[in-house]
Amino acid sequence: MTNATSPLLADALRRDDPDRHAIALLAPRVARARLLTLYALNLELARTPLGARDPVLAQMRVQWWVERLGDTASHPPPPHELLTPLHAAWGPDAAALVPLAEGRMRDAERRPFEDADELCAYVDGTAGALMAAAGRAVGMPCSASGAVAAQARGAGLAAWLSAEPQLSDLGMGLARPSLRDEIARRGIAAFAQARAGRAAVPRPLGVILFPGAGAGLLLRTLAAGGALPAPPSEFARRAALLRLALTGRWWVGR
Repeated sequence: MTNATSPLLADALRRDDPDRHAIALLAPRVARARLLTLYALNLELARTPLGARDPVLAQMRVQWWVERLGDTASHPPPPHELLTPLHAAWGPDAAALVPLAEGRMRDAERRPFEDADELCAYVDGTAGALMAAAGRAVGMPCSASGAVAAQARGAGLAAWLSAEPQLSDLGMGLARPSLRDEIARRGIAAFAQARAGRAAVPRPLGVILFPGAGAGLLLRTLAAGGALPAPPSEFARRAALLRLALTGRWWVGR
């Protein structure tokens, strides 16, 4: 893999993170290589701390990414299936992606979240850092940063709650199930904040804010004390992406 638009990289992203693969293709052409490599990096970073049960070893694996990304500020990386295309797309700016790796140190600890504040901080450091980086890739104006951060929190909390059963099996869920409705309410509030600021978001930026099909329904259901809804069907997922492509509407309705 020698360039940022490698078919192998794109194929892997389409298989393992189809929504973000679609987002990259819907984005302005000039930003696609950056988004494809960014989302591929995010996928790899999410997996890295889960590849070792020992927390120290998991932290060492995450730290490897922290250091390799930091090194790109001064020189290209040695040949690597992901770092090479990442640097080709981002150049020295790839070093600004270090917070994406640092945010995964919490995963290496394999411990549950004690309260909603702790989980929100984690989501801001992972989903929030990812959406902010995607915004830079498409030329996000400073005026849109508040809406982007709020949308990232809402989407990140919804995605985390959707994955909570699997995360709990790894010791990374909630310390108390009673926290679930509070976290869902925070996600709803974040989406409302993002929706209120949508006028500051240029249309080309909107594609990176896609929260995933069913995110709003999931949060409303859990906030009301309901059970975790079934994942959206493939038809619903594709329909949501089609609406995004046709209308540019990325925000979650009431």
